Amino acid sequence: MTFVSSSLASGSSLSHAARTSLSLQEVRQRAPAVFAERAAETTGPRYVFISTKDIVTALMDAGFAPTYAVQARARVGTGEHGRHLLRFQPVRETLSFDDVIGEIVLINSHDGRGAYTLRAGLFRPICLNGLLTTLGDFGLVHVSHRGNVVANVVEAAQRITQDFGRVGEAVQEMRATELTGGQQLDFAREALKLRFPEHSEPPVQPAQLLAQRRMADVGDDVWRVFNRTQEAILKGGLPGRTAQGRAMHTRGIRAIRENVRLNTGLWDLALRRIGR
Repeated sequence: MTFVSSSLASGSSLSHAARTSLSLQEVRQRAPAVFAERAAETTGPRYVFISTKDIVTALMDAGFAPTYAVQARARVGTGEHGRHLLRFQPVRETLSFDDVIGEIVLINSHDGRGAYTLRAGLFRPICLNGLLTTLGDFGLVHVSHRGNVVANVVEAAQRITQDFGRVGEAVQEMRATELTGGQQLDFAREALKLRFPEHSEPPVQPAQLLAQRRMADVGDDVWRVFNRTQEAILKGGLPGRTAQGRAMHTRGIRAIRENVRLNTGLWDLALRRIGR
């Protein structure tokens, strides 16, 4: 079996692996709803419109650099107010835990369907997968579209950053906890239930999620099993068969809401393996 080698084996090399920051123009190209100038007509009278651009600018002023931006596809209209997701890394201090880097994830829309949401995130340069973390009441903050929204979002981002050590502790516990072959298959079965909740039988086998794609994935600890499974679930491309017996390949996850749901669910599965 041939593996992809990686030089990102230690925290010291991760400082050079941080994502390149995006300019505001690059953010606009990738997620134009960030720069909406008004809310959707469907919003109510209590909705206070604050352009996500103002939030992004304030976070940049506070020492957070945007590194990723994406916008959900609009089912109707131009998507001017659609859901968008941005990731930020602290400029002054790299939050690195061996082969992952800590990030702040901001999710918003201007259609009145939800508050600004901030989450703790992890970026793993080896596979370019962004993980979303939630540890109890840490790592998930909702800021409503009223009051001093800009200041509240910046304060929430700083609070999440200050508590990132708790994520690092969880990662280290995952590295130190070994799983048997049967336990790894159980993890993969639960992951498939998350991915295909409407299927009595998933179209692929649990063992397919556990394939080792690179040397950094080799191992039986919770952290490596989680990473292999998470990449397989989100990236897709696994060969399988439909309930009618037709050959198919699993789809990669593109929708923001589904990406968040699966990332959070998989992280919770991993936390349960270390008793959290």
